[in-house]
Amino acid sequence: MKKIFRWLILGGTLFFLLKALKDNWLGVSTIRINGTGWLMLITATGVTLFAHIWAGWIWTWVLRELNQSVSTIEFIQVYLKTNIAKYLPGNVWHYYGRVMAAKNANIPTNIATLSVLLEPLLMLAAALIIIVLFGSKLVVNNLKFNLVILQFLTLIIVLGILHPRFLNPAIQLLDKWKNKKSNGENELVNSFIIKRYPVKPLLGEVVFLGLRASGFILTMLALNSLTWQQIPLLVGAFSCAWVLGLVVPGAPGGLGVFETTAILLLQYHFPAALVISAIALYRLISILAEIIGASLAWLYERISK
Repeated sequence: MKKIFRWLILGGTLFFLLKALKDNWLGVSTIRINGTGWLMLITATGVTLFAHIWAGWIWTWVLRELNQSVSTIEFIQVYLKTNIAKYLPGNVWHYYGRVMAAKNANIPTNIATLSVLLEPLLMLAAALIIIVLFGSKLVVNNLKFNLVILQFLTLIIVLGILHPRFLNPAIQLLDKWKNKKSNGENELVNSFIIKRYPVKPLLGEVVFLGLRASGFILTMLALNSLTWQQIPLLVGAFSCAWVLGLVVPGAPGGLGVFETTAILLLQYHFPAALVISAIALYRLISILAEIIGASLAWLYERISK
C-alpha cells in the first residue's frame, strides 16, 4: 500500500504538471530571456549553491549540539556529495550516505542517525516560521484567521518537539536500544544529553530557506519584473511548496510535489505561463547547483589528498 500510495502521488502530480504545461504552452513558448535575465539565472544558481553549502554547515552545528566534535570542511563535503542522492527512489539515500560518513568518522550510529533526522525537523520548523510570517497573503480573507491558527498550532508542536525535554528521551531510547547488551549502558546514555534548545541550527535553517526563496525570486525576475509587494507572497508560496515537497512521501527531492504546489498557490497572482516557466527553470537550477556542489566537494577532496 505504501508503494502504491507513492506512485499515486507521483503520477497525480506529473499528470497535473503535464496538463498545466499543455494548457499554457502557447504562453510559455512566447517567454524570452534577455542578457539581464541570464545574469539573474546565473546569480540564482550561485545563491542556491551557497544555500546547500550553508545547509552542510548547519549539519555540523547539529552534530556539535549532540556533543560531537567534527571537521566543518569535511562534513560540508559529505553533505554536498550525498545531496544529489535524494533524487533516487525512496528519498532516503542522502540521509543514509550521511549516516555512514558520520559513522566512519567515529560518531556513534545512533547520534549520526539523530543528526540527519533533526535536519528535516529543523527545516520544517524554519519553513513554518516563514509561512506564519508570509503565508497569509496566499489565501482569501475568510480563511486567513483559521489558517493562521492552524499554522501557529503546528509551529508550536514542531518547536516543542525540538526542546531537550523531548529530544533527550529520544536519544536515550536510541542508546538503550543500541546498547541494551552493554554493561556501560548508563554512562553512554548520559553522555549524549542535549543541554540547550537548538536555537542556532534553527535560525540557520531560516536563513537556508531564505536563500532558497531568494534563488526562486531571482528566477522569476529573470523572466518578468516584480514589485516589492510581490516578494513576501513569493517567499510564502515558495516555503509552502518546499515544505510539502519535503514531507510528502513518494516524491524524490520533492519532484512534482513542489512544482504542483507552487503552481496552485501562484497561478491566481501571476500569469500561469510565467509561473510554469519559472518553476521549471528553478528545478533545473536546483539540480545544477547540487551537481556543482557535489563536483566541487569531490574535486576538493581529491586535491587535498
